[in-house]
Amino acid sequence: MLARTYCAATFGVDAHLVDVETHCVNGLPKYYLVGLPDRAVSESRDRIEAAIRNSGYDMPRGRITVNLAPANLPKEGSSFDLPIATGLLAMSGQIRSERLSNSLILGELALDGALRPVRGILPVTIEARNRGLKQVIVPAENAPEAAVVEGVSVLGFRRLQDVADWLCGRLIQNPLKVDTKKLFEESHKNGWLDYSDVKGQENVKRAMEVAAAGGHNMLMVGPPGSGKTMIARRLPSILPPLTLEESLETTRIHSVAGILPVGDPLILHRPFRSPHHTISYAALVGGGSVPRPGEISIAHNGVLFLDELPEFRRSDLEVLRQPVEDGHVTLSRSRSTVRYPSRFMLVASMNPSVSGDWYDPDHPEKITRHEVDDYMGRISGPLLDRIDLHVEVRKVGYEELSVKSESEGSKEIRRRVMEAREKQRKRFHEVRGVFNNAQMTTRLVRRVCIIDSAGSELLKRAMVSLNLSARAYIRILKVARTIADLDHSCVIKAHHLAEAVQYRSLDRQSWG
Repeated sequence: MLARTYCAATFGVDAHLVDVETHCVNGLPKYYLVGLPDRAVSESRDRIEAAIRNSGYDMPRGRITVNLAPANLPKEGSSFDLPIATGLLAMSGQIRSERLSNSLILGELALDGALRPVRGILPVTIEARNRGLKQVIVPAENAPEAAVVEGVSVLGFRRLQDVADWLCGRLIQNPLKVDTKKLFEESHKNGWLDYSDVKGQENVKRAMEVAAAGGHNMLMVGPPGSGKTMIARRLPSILPPLTLEESLETTRIHSVAGILPVGDPLILHRPFRSPHHTISYAALVGGGSVPRPGEISIAHNGVLFLDELPEFRRSDLEVLRQPVEDGHVTLSRSRSTVRYPSRFMLVASMNPSVSGDWYDPDHPEKITRHEVDDYMGRISGPLLDRIDLHVEVRKVGYEELSVKSESEGSKEIRRRVMEAREKQRKRFHEVRGVFNNAQMTTRLVRRVCIIDSAGSELLKRAMVSLNLSARAYIRILKVARTIADLDHSCVIKAHHLAEAVQYRSLDRQSWG
């Protein structure tokens, strides 16, 4: 006898439909599982047999072959348990249902027949809809995530017995509905860390506003305790909210990575990822025999904050150059190549030296200029060129810390940021893949960044006196365009360029 059920395998952030074919003939009891299964899939036999027996059914006897097609697509994880189990029950005649031909089934089985959640549900549900399937059967914990996809019915179950009863028509199960609009409205009520908590550092807060308004990368350099981490962690509070499209993109990555919180159907806030400098290469960039997304992909549409930047391995930092420039990372293996989206704001912080202090010419015995240059030289010039804003962070004095009045809060800053982003949305609405000033190509920069005569003269002097690279020149124009947007100006003026040039502070010093 032969039975067929449908499942899906994730590859990158996409899913591919998998036919689960079960066949049995008379003979000595044997169980063959073919179709490039990994170890978790290969070990499913014992889980499936125990779950079938503990659900009140009999395990088929004879020479059983389970084929996961297409055979050249790697299959991994425990999500194939449930479709294989239903296929075995259908093949042995213990359940009969026409619903199998229109359903995609996914889930891990416990030995007692309970269903456990699996990862990668969102891309699988999108694939089911695109293939014209009517139902998606998943564990109850995964149902809210799948239900955000319109055009397909999502049924969440807790036990194998319930799935079999529904397939046979003995159980009525209503599809789960998720109101995404309501989810976004409720998400805006959540509290944030607020910039009103930051005392002093108005120049750094202004740089954060410029970075958020244009999606620019930023590096803060200052001694310990000056507030670099505190300021960086409040950046999401002034970023524009996620759109539904961005939320779905981000959720797909988190779902594939297996870090989507159970019960949360969507990522509603921009990610803020802050990996420690001891992180491995695979955890930062992504990796594995079947590549999984790393931190730089999990931060997609959000912020990647690298604290103590020089303490990261240089080889790991150099890998950031491609995703910072292109918005994606490519992971190549012997069998396949996977590309994950990695469009994020890179915000980094560092001390000016190993001890954390700046060079002081009045006290050269404490920290020498060579020690400062040697520590800062751990960051390569090409990577530094890709960071738009370099900001020096000084220690806050007692007078500023003791002020009782609150400084400007995130709500006011966010309003200005969103106004600037709206200008950029209208400017680039016909340009594919460009959503803010930081993503402009060189050709777009020359077309969009119109400078007045005074500004051109100022930029010329800055390029000569600071010996800036061509990449730094483009970065200055992008930042100046953002500053002009915040100033509601169509033309980039001299004072816009002057502020943008000052954000290349590390180019003015002997970096490395």
